[in-house]
Amino acid sequence: MQIDDTQFLLNIIKPLVEDQENIKVVRTVDEMGVLLTLEVNKNDMGKIIGREGSTAKAIRTLLRVFGMKNNSRLNLKINEPTEAL
Repeated sequence: MQIDDTQFLLNIIKPLVEDQENIKVVRTVDEMGVLLTLEVNKNDMGKIIGREGSTAKAIRTLLRVFGMKNNSRLNLKINEPTEAL
């Protein structure tokens, strides 16, 4: 069973956040590869980014490895919400 990149990202993010209902992932494809844009509740942003960005960096590394396995270039953009979703 093969999962797509969006589901892979959701599998990583869901255990990290409290408000699992308000996770939004938008997938766009361009000449640079695949861009996954992530939006979560503002109260969960700290958990996604981590201390000094360590969690976000680890998530990006996992996406890069997943992309290499599937012959695609994956990038992650984390949108910082201006208010609670």
